[in-house]
Amino acid sequence: MTARPTDDPAMFADMAGAGTGAAAGYRPERTLRLGVELRRQFKRRRTIGVFVLMAALPLILIGALQLGGTEEAEENSRVNLVDVASASGLNLTLFTLFATTGFFLVVVFALFFGDTVASEASWGSLRYALATPVPRARLLRQKWLAAFLLSVGAMVLLVAVSVVAGGIAFGFGDVQTPVGLALDQGTALVRLAGMVGYLAVHLLVVGALAFWLSTVTDAPLAAVGGAVFTTVVFAVLEQVEQLGGVRDWFPTAFNYAWTDLLQTPVDSGDLFRGVVQGLVYSAVFTALAVRHFARKDVTS
Repeated sequence: MTARPTDDPAMFADMAGAGTGAAAGYRPERTLRLGVELRRQFKRRRTIGVFVLMAALPLILIGALQLGGTEEAEENSRVNLVDVASASGLNLTLFTLFATTGFFLVVVFALFFGDTVASEASWGSLRYALATPVPRARLLRQKWLAAFLLSVGAMVLLVAVSVVAGGIAFGFGDVQTPVGLALDQGTALVRLAGMVGYLAVHLLVVGALAFWLSTVTDAPLAAVGGAVFTTVVFAVLEQVEQLGGVRDWFPTAFNYAWTDLLQTPVDSGDLFRGVVQGLVYSAVFTALAVRHFARKDVTS
């Protein structure tokens, strides 16, 4: 018995695509796969440079701690960050996160998110990607996911190198908190994972803001710089006590809430507010990016 043409699902899809003006065999879900976008982004010099810097930073901090004022630290009876940082590899990791949360990681997230669309627009390759054709919503989603994975991957690399290199330099001992309490390695590693997860959500606010600006401008530096500048301004305003409770609504309000995971028991109040705030701000900025990109003229 001879099968009719419509008995073949692939042929039926081709006929349906032809009926709508699409080329035969065209599948929107097969365009610009995430793995392809990740490989493209990872081959760029700025990506390689960021990852190299992330791997080198813990080594630089170890060198500074090894060379810097040991005698002065011993004469100081107070517990300070340098003493805690050199207590173990996990302590070095906590110190590294604390030192990079306010600005360094902000720049990393802003760079990966702010450069992803604007750079292609400035090169003129964005119009060719959409002419492939890649649906605009899919292109934006893949670039957002790639930027998020690269940002989190860079932060995980920073943490991993800190743990290993710090352990070799200072030992793989328990965590000594600034208030003199100790956390065993198992508990500390679980809480460290929670800290990384919290920072990934909270710093996503910076990334989503940079992503929105990346769809607004064709200048990558403007998108990255705009997101970093906005974050710095809010961080400065947060120090103005006269603003009172208004500061709790700033996107930088709970930057260091992850340090509450060092407490026993853990105070989850600021952690919860930081996560909710991060998700809300990120959703708003991402929605603005989608809205603007859907109407953007990329042919000119």
